[in-house]
Amino acid sequence: MGLALTCTVDCCTLGKMERRYRVILEKFAQKQFLKLPSHIQVSLRTWSELIEDQGIESMRTIKGYHDEPLSGQRKGQRSSRLSRGYRVFYHISEQGEVTVIGVLEVNKHDYKG
Repeated sequence: MGLALTCTVDCCTLGKMERRYRVILEKFAQKQFLKLPSHIQVSLRTWSELIEDQGIESMRTIKGYHDEPLSGQRKGQRSSRLSRGYRVFYHISEQGEVTVIGVLEVNKHDYKG
């Protein structure tokens, strides 16, 4: 199944250990995942692999993801685009030497205008 987004990868620079990143799907996101179109499942896997391989900062430098902090009821969360119509909502927590990226949901964004 596609829920294998929980592997931990060590990010290294010049042989020195920096930070480990782990992307996990929260319970609601796990239910959503199987219902998503296959191209969005692939995009979510690619997004999570990028974070686990290169770190969250590397993902944020890619303009196509439009990564941004959220406000209002979603304060403390962030979102990134997976496609023109779909976004991933996530939060970040530190667990010792591991930065955990918890995917809360993936939804189809309704663009107005």
